[in-house]
Amino acid sequence: VQLQASGGGLVQAGGSLRLSCAASGRTFGIYYIGWFRQVPGKEREFVAAITWSGGSTYLADSVKGRFTISRDNAKNTVDLQMNSLKPEDTAVYYCATSRGGYSSRVDYNYWGQGTLVTVSS
Repeated sequence: VQLQASGGGLVQAGGSLRLSCAASGRTFGIYYIGWFRQVPGKEREFVAAITWSGGSTYLADSVKGRFTISRDNAKNTVDLQMNSLKPEDTAVYYCATSRGGYSSRVDYNYWGQGTLVTVSS
């Protein structure tokens, strides 16, 4: 499975960004696609996940009410819409695939290259 994350950039606090994760290759068996984020010196943390079918979504408490995750079956992409961004959302965002479990990084076996999101105050 190959994952390509895009959409990162610099935005002011309160602004919005939309990240996209394109999946290709052997996608058979994927159950979840998730987004994680990481800042230097900290653990990679769960942000959001969606089932491959798009039927169920999960969000970390820190982003509920601000972020949404969605699936475009025609394009084979998973998008993370981020609204009301805060400086503490600044991180490198990674998408990844899981065959079981959605909230722990150890559940995920394929990772994209990451895209940097910077939120200025």
